[in-house]
Amino acid sequence: MDFKDKVVYQIYPKSFQDSDGDGRGDLQGIISRLDYLSWLGVDYLWLTPFFPSPQRDNGYDVANYCAIDPQYGTMADFETLVAEARKRGIGLMLDMVFNHTSTEHIWFKRALNGDEQYQSYYFFQSGTADKIPCNWESKFGGPAWKYVPALGKWYLHLFDEGQADLNWENPAVREELKQVIRFWKAKGVAGFRFDVVNLISKPKKFEDDGQGDGRRFYTDGPHVHEFLQELVRDTGIGNMVTVGELSSTTLANGQRYAGAGTGELSMCFSFHHLKVDYKDGDKWQLMVPDIGNLRELLQEWQEGMQASDSWNAVFWCNHDQPRVVSRFGDTGRYWKESAKMLAGCIHLLRGTPYIYQGEELGMPNAGFRDIGQYRDVETLNYHKILRERGLSEEEAMKVIQARSRDNSRTPMQWQAGRNAGFTAGTPWIGLPEAAASIHVEAEQNDSDSILQFYRKLIRLRKEQKLIAEGSIAFIETENPDIIAYRRKLGQQELVVYCNFRSHSVHTAKDLRQYPATGWRLLLSNYAEENSLAELRPYELMVWLKD
Repeated sequence: MDFKDKVVYQIYPKSFQDSDGDGRGDLQGIISRLDYLSWLGVDYLWLTPFFPSPQRDNGYDVANYCAIDPQYGTMADFETLVAEARKRGIGLMLDMVFNHTSTEHIWFKRALNGDEQYQSYYFFQSGTADKIPCNWESKFGGPAWKYVPALGKWYLHLFDEGQADLNWENPAVREELKQVIRFWKAKGVAGFRFDVVNLISKPKKFEDDGQGDGRRFYTDGPHVHEFLQELVRDTGIGNMVTVGELSSTTLANGQRYAGAGTGELSMCFSFHHLKVDYKDGDKWQLMVPDIGNLRELLQEWQEGMQASDSWNAVFWCNHDQPRVVSRFGDTGRYWKESAKMLAGCIHLLRGTPYIYQGEELGMPNAGFRDIGQYRDVETLNYHKILRERGLSEEEAMKVIQARSRDNSRTPMQWQAGRNAGFTAGTPWIGLPEAAASIHVEAEQNDSDSILQFYRKLIRLRKEQKLIAEGSIAFIETENPDIIAYRRKLGQQELVVYCNFRSHSVHTAKDLRQYPATGWRLLLSNYAEENSLAELRPYELMVWLKD
């Protein structure tokens, strides 16, 4: 499968387009917007879960892997979506949440009823209510174990208590999950994204962690690579596009997950570069982004994956991350310039680019002022935790505004007017104030818009084999303000300069060398010509030598 010149667009169905006025996006809504996605030029649509779910974690708590939640539509709607997308040359990628199920899943319900066969599908530990199996912490806050008095047992949940971890050590569990893949493959799905897939292999023994929250015991666990190889081999998806979400993984493991010939995945997401504004490594403590560290991490993964013939999924945004223009860019004077610079920086890297809905418009964070406006379970949990840590309401809300996953989950902004064209009803979550001016309709009609810039980047990846397949090496590596790199393929070269500051910066190498030595300016985010003495605020310059 050739995926190097492709671009993936992530859709969060609940917030993309509502077709029936209930305030929640749905499959028919996606179908109604396929012409827009075709115009944009994307090749795959990654849809986050639309399976039946109690929605404790917005669908990542799956109650039935082989059905459609009625709030999103019917199986017939899904089949229509596959067919209509295919007509436009677009394939669908589904999100497989295989580390855990909802506690509303029939397997877990049977386990709660005392069926030992299904208890072995999960991690149940006998004990008393006053003796937790180990001190691991949930990624959503609080302990990672929940006690069931009727059974006299605890069960493991690395995420919300409504998300019970599956026991992949049990061959029966692995067979059940293979059947899920086969079911959707038969429906015409073109690829799969595997949620937190590097957490699926747990240790034989659950021990207290005296150094942290327990993640060192289960991240990239003992059998994770063989489990993935078995899944891919037995379901025949080795020639399909697959991507793994890798939580806190290492480069060495990333090289195995997404290496040529390893029999695992096409590519992988790593998240280290999105923690450079975490003070002391804590998501819920704010700091100014460390751009030097951002460059170091991008370089480590770009050049490291290249050295092992492995492949990256490259991205800034997804349904769990704040909006990148609010995070690393500027939502004021340099909104357009910074959004374009960030787009160019990520799309011209070695790897397959992912666009999260609304990113192509430069959508900013939600900016909600009251905790009652938020819906995300992690956000609500951590608001309580932050207040318990002694932060004032104002201090806690400042953190929530910057970090909440709801920043990316506000409705897609299609047009001016009521609810930005997302729904005729009351949206399940509010819209940012910016929706009045930032929307598809305005940007499609503006040749200088962020949206048009994304469209150009997608087109360039298909026109320039160098972008899709060239090697990468980072330059200007001593400069804490700039991320710059060189791409090569045969005699062709591409040089990318990105200024991450709101002020002009000097480069180590005089940019005036480029037009003087046969290079041409391929791409820039400023309309006015640069003197080449320095990079202007948030400036992107891309030079090509044929």
